Amino acid sequence: MATPPFAPYEWMIAWRYLRAKRAEGGVSVMTWISLVGVTLAVFALIATLAVRSGFREEFVDTILGANAHVTVYVAPEIGPQGQEIRTIPDAEAMANRIAQVPGVTRAAPLVKGQVMATHMGRNSGVEVFGISPEDLAGIPRIAQPEVSEGDIAQFPQGIAIGSGIARELGISVGDRLRIISPDGARTPMGVSPRVSAYPVTYIFTAGRYDIDRTRAYLPLTEAQAFFNRDGVADEIEVMVTDPDQVEALVPAILEAAGPRALVWTWKDASGSFLQALTVEDNVMFVILSVLVLIASMNIISGLIMLVKNKGRDIGILRTMGLTEGAVLRVFFICGASIGTIGTVLGVLMGCAFAIWIDPIFAAVNYLSGGGVWDPSIRGIYRLPAKLEWGDVLSAVSLSLFLSWVVTLFPARRAARMNPVEALRYE
Repeated sequence: MATPPFAPYEWMIAWRYLRAKRAEGGVSVMTWISLVGVTLAVFALIATLAVRSGFREEFVDTILGANAHVTVYVAPEIGPQGQEIRTIPDAEAMANRIAQVPGVTRAAPLVKGQVMATHMGRNSGVEVFGISPEDLAGIPRIAQPEVSEGDIAQFPQGIAIGSGIARELGISVGDRLRIISPDGARTPMGVSPRVSAYPVTYIFTAGRYDIDRTRAYLPLTEAQAFFNRDGVADEIEVMVTDPDQVEALVPAILEAAGPRALVWTWKDASGSFLQALTVEDNVMFVILSVLVLIASMNIISGLIMLVKNKGRDIGILRTMGLTEGAVLRVFFICGASIGTIGTVLGVLMGCAFAIWIDPIFAAVNYLSGGGVWDPSIRGIYRLPAKLEWGDVLSAVSLSLFLSWVVTLFPARRAARMNPVEALRYE
């Protein structure tokens, strides 16, 4: 009577071979090496994919959470005195028209200018954004940051600055920040710098070093007065419901804005960076897949040694009636078990790394004496990780496929072993 495939006795024989010591003709050392290799390879793959996903999400979130999804500005025109005019005279009306476009959540007039900020003898270059208090409250990374000081409700009475500026100038909430613009009032002696001082009412940490280090917000009317933009704006900041599909809204936004309008989307500004991330993601996946393949190849070495050491047993089993298929399945179970157990352990380690990455990284930073992560170089303040189940499934599928496939070759060799040759010298 034929037994079904993967019968209990096949599992029993495979388990006996896996736990056999070298003195008994087993290869337990090679088994452990193969198991550790697969575990570490899968762990490295999942950890890398998690960090990759975390980086992408963190960068995109800071881009979308603190910057306009679409920036609307106008083509320059020549004024009556031959000067180039780039401002929007009817900014409020244009913003109201754009806000009516389906898919647009907010449209806000902005005044922008670069100034020198100074406090107690310290100086720093700062980019000032003039915006209304209501529109500032609609910027997620500014209005609801992870860390902030002061009260955003007091913004109309002063200036809001990034935590990097505050740290650079040694300024805190309640202090007065002086800003200096070279483009000031015109006098018979030339253009004199414009200087104003504002109390710091709010300090935010947007999560991006470059934003926190250079950005400040003034109430729109104050910014218009300071930068000589009375009644006009430099651009319109537009937020949309689905930033990933922002290109589909561009024609409607242009139509609502008017004939001279031009647009610049967040993908235009950061598209090359995101494409570089995608290329890097694909390359890293391929490299780590090769690492998993190399770890799986250790299973072949261990199984070939096991087949050689168990040649006498194979011959005896074949003479007792064990079929070629049964022998193949026995050694397939040996190799596949190593790959499967290693994959499971690697998944557990990789998921644990992604979940507890903050305390792990804090421990590494402490043991190394600090300074492992420089936000001025990397742009963000911590090493992010996001566990995507699609990435975990890809890693598991790849590991199991490779470890099971490579197992077939030595298992097939064992199944085709001639029992007479195996027992000739016994």
